[in-house]
Order: sequence, then structure tokens, then C-alpha cells
Amino acid sequence: MTHDFSIFFSTESIIIFILVLSRLTGMLATAPLISTFSMPMQLKVGLGALCAFILYPFVLQATPNFVAPKDLISLSILLCKETAVGVLIGFSMSLIFTAVEIGGQILSIQMGLAIANALDPVTKQHTPIVGQFYLFIASIVFLSLNGPHWLFTTVYESYKSIPVGIDFSFSGQITQQLLYFAGQLFLIAFSIIIPIFSVLFIKTILMGIVAKIMPQMNVFMVLMPAQIYVGLVLMLLLMPSTAIYLSKLFNELLMNINSIFV
Repeated sequence: MTHDFSIFFSTESIIIFILVLSRLTGMLATAPLISTFSMPMQLKVGLGALCAFILYPFVLQATPNFVAPKDLISLSILLCKETAVGVLIGFSMSLIFTAVEIGGQILSIQMGLAIANALDPVTKQHTPIVGQFYLFIASIVFLSLNGPHWLFTTVYESYKSIPVGIDFSFSGQITQQLLYFAGQLFLIAFSIIIPIFSVLFIKTILMGIVAKIMPQMNVFMVLMPAQIYVGLVLMLLLMPSTAIYLSKLFNELLMNINSIFV
């Protein structure tokens, strides 16, 4: 039995491989972990090429009637479309990481640690260490739920609803879901830190009352370090509950993302 491998080297096949690589590259550029933490560009390109090489035969088999674009403009439109689909998949998943980091930044201000920053190697900006702490927790939870497998599965399944080719349309459901995810940013951020934030807020009010009763005593200078210690202790005590809550959020988000792109 002979196999005809020339199909993999035809013009249509090579273009399909480039389009698959574009969608995967867009996803890897905005996906959690890969875009959250600093990684060598060579590693990202190699990972995208390897995944495209694995996924490409299945996409080629699913699109037997693909017609190669005849001009550079059509090819550019296809590349932009494939990259945009990948970016949307990765971006929708990274929104929850953004929410977690926002919550950590709000909590760091309330604890008095806003000035204690760490350099983010991705954005090249200084971010509060509390936000980095919650980002690490979210990353561990994401890995424990096999999140990267969900992302690559979503990319593969997305070819059913958004196949390769110029004839495509973004449904209103995708836009609606993305707007919904973006609107949940601050809700998720506050829901993660609300127990600690509430305790520290009440403590700040009590400090203000004591400062009003005893104006000769510099209450804020005396009790401000205690606010940091209280916040750190509460963060450690509530870490298991935070991980469970993040696990629930990730489960819901992964299923929602998989459903809107299938």
C-alpha cells in the first residue's frame, strides 16, 4: 500500500500550515503563563511550530476543498483573520489572570505595600509583590486543572466554527461572551480579596477613630506595620480558600471559552 505524501507539499497545504501556525501564534502571544511570564522568543516560536506541525494534518483533512488565495491581499486577510482568532482565544483566558493581578494590586495598596514593587519581565513595569503572589497562585491552579490542554483543545475545536478560509463570520455570541468576561474583571478581583480587604478596611476605620480620640498619639505610624502583618497572615490563612475559589472560576471560564469557539 503506497501513500501519497505530495499532498503535504502542495501550495494549498503549505498555506494551510502557515495559517494554522498563525492561529497558534496568536493564541501563544496572549495565552496565560506563556505571555504572563518571561520566556525566550525562540522557545515560543518553536512551541508554536511544533504544535502547528501536529495540528496541521487534521486541519488539512478537515478542509479538502480549500482554495489557495490568488493574490497577496487575500493571503494577508487570511493571516490577519487566523491571528485574530488565536488572539481572542488566548486573551479571553488571560482576562482572569488580569483580574487576579488587579485584586492583588488593590490589596497591596490597602496593606501599605504599594511601594514594594517587583519588576515584571513581560511588561517591563514595576508591579506590587502582592499582585505577583496571587498571580503565582492562579498559575499553579491553572496548571493543576490542565489549563494548557484546554487551550490547545479549544484552538483545535475552533476550526469547526471558524474554519480556514475567507468565508467566515464572528458570531454575536463570541463578542457578547468576550464583553461579559471583560465586565467581570473587577468583580473577580474584589471577590478574591474581599475577606482580607474588609478586615483591613475595618482596621483602618478603627485607627481613624483612635487617632481622633487621641490626637497627641501618632496612631498611623505605630499601627501601620501591624496592618502589613495582619494582611500577610490573612493571605496565608485564606490561601486554600483562594485556591479553591480560583479553581472554580477557571473551570467555569474554560468551559465557557471552549463552548463559544466550538
